Amino acid sequence: MLLSRHTRRRDFVTLLGGAAAAWPLAARAQQAAIPVIGHLSLGTPAQSDVSAFRKGLSEMGYVEGRNLAIEFRSGQNDRGRMQELAADLVRRRVAVIAAAGTTAPLAAKALTSTIPIVFQTGIDPVQSGFVANLNRPGGNVTGINTEDSELGAKRLGLLHALLPRAERFAALMDPGSLNAGNEIADLQTAAAASSAAQWL
Repeated sequence: MLLSRHTRRRDFVTLLGGAAAAWPLAARAQQAAIPVIGHLSLGTPAQSDVSAFRKGLSEMGYVEGRNLAIEFRSGQNDRGRMQELAADLVRRRVAVIAAAGTTAPLAAKALTSTIPIVFQTGIDPVQSGFVANLNRPGGNVTGINTEDSELGAKRLGLLHALLPRAERFAALMDPGSLNAGNEIADLQTAAAASSAAQWL
């Protein structure tokens, strides 16, 4: 399985289906009649996200309650709970773990090297330690990277175009995010170069 950047939700679901198909036969024999997907996230999934997740699976032929079960685990924005929630999914021997964001994939990876983990994240998966490299993820972890920190300069340029007389802008972000450092560095570089930049 290959990682890709700026891909569609359908591609994420396709990775899930492939991961479930690659799950070891010996482990499958110990599962219940239908496979179980573990969905792990730090925050509470919005209802629309849950609906889209189920819809994507159904488009691939996986219908919850018919040939698939889904165990949702949410950290309720408490990072301290993620290891416990990931451990619960590992104990339940789910077929695959769909890990959303940054904290969930790391928590799951720390607890299993056999259950496939498919992530969807906005940070660099190599720098964060999810995978060895983009072309050959290796191990049991793969997924989709929607990193957009490189858009910081463009966003700053748009703000400057909207407010040409402004001399100071503020950026709000989660300081606990693994990508916060990169985003801040990109914005600082863009701001330092702004006097020589042509804002478009």
